[in-house]
Amino acid sequence: MLTVNPGPFSMSVDVVLLLLALLVAAAVGGVAGRGRKTGIGNTLADMLIAALLAARITFVALWFDSYRGAPWSMLDLRDGGFNPWAGLAAALLVALWQGWRHAALRRPLALGLASGALLWSAMFGAIHLMSNTSLPIAPLTTLAGEPAELAKLAAGRPVVVNLWATWCPPCRRELPVLAAAQKSETWAYFVFADQGEDAGTVQRYLASAGLDLDNVLLDRGARMGPEVGSGGLPTTLFYSADGRLVDTHVGLLTSGSLAGKLSRLRARPQG
Repeated sequence: MLTVNPGPFSMSVDVVLLLLALLVAAAVGGVAGRGRKTGIGNTLADMLIAALLAARITFVALWFDSYRGAPWSMLDLRDGGFNPWAGLAAALLVALWQGWRHAALRRPLALGLASGALLWSAMFGAIHLMSNTSLPIAPLTTLAGEPAELAKLAAGRPVVVNLWATWCPPCRRELPVLAAAQKSETWAYFVFADQGEDAGTVQRYLASAGLDLDNVLLDRGARMGPEVGSGGLPTTLFYSADGRLVDTHVGLLTSGSLAGKLSRLRARPQG
């Protein structure tokens, strides 16, 4: 499962898990600190802000060359470019600082954080066990109408699968970034699986946008999204050469966030 879909909206499951963990932490911390009239809500908010800032700044610094050409994209948090270890370190530093300053906060904060972490770990593990981590087998066709199978097309290379549609604004914005990566990162096999549209619609859009993409396929039944557990577009999936899911991204990819994902994919032991 990659997304949760409340009504017409689509939210990354990672965001949902984080919010649930924070709610549980706040609730447990509130109960634990009730006798001392000590709540941990403000501390949790400070930890979240510090984590987001540290994770984003560290990620941008690591991939600064990718952001240099479009500085505004550094502020676009929708691209998911965060360094989790930097964020975790910043959050823990805030927690330690607040606990050192306020003795009454230590017990409720420790219990709240432990409860939130336990919930997140349990739900993350359960979702991972239930998720499909193999190359999708949804029926695909080329623009010429011929059947296509991802495993055969990749021929033992790492695979990047982008689920998109011509009517999707963030899909259209990220396609030039993916097109450039397809030409420069030839060690990986890029596939653009259009969801639910016909060949004429896709070809007209690519021509009007001046996009030169290889391996554009049609998922006429839009089956790949449900198969991989995503109800949102765009969705990008990163598979190792042995066909195992290494990373995912739901939403807009910038050159920086794509570079981070490709780096992880390249570092994955193959075979």
